[in-house]
Amino acid sequence: MKGGWVLAGAMLLAGCAAGDWAKAGADDAAGTREYQDCRELAATATKTDADIDQDILVTRQRDWQRNNIARPGTQTMHRQTGDRAAAIIDRCMQAKGFSRAR
Repeated sequence: MKGGWVLAGAMLLAGCAAGDWAKAGADDAAGTREYQDCRELAATATKTDADIDQDILVTRQRDWQRNNIARPGTQTMHRQTGDRAAAIIDRCMQAKGFSRAR
């Protein structure tokens, strides 16, 4: 269950709004659909990473708590997964012909 929260957090970190993307001839609805498609792709691609992160947290929690590194370790894993998801979304939207709106 917590793996889902990790993935949701990563997607929030990755989450630029669909309105941040533009493509000549594409309306807002098309941009939103394509963005959602890219988010789903990123969620699928990062699910394994998020699940592994969660397993590490569960199995090593006692060691991390003992050494007072649980929070920084957790934050680092979440940030890395979020960064990867954001990069996937960016590449996906660019491949669909969208660019960052200015």
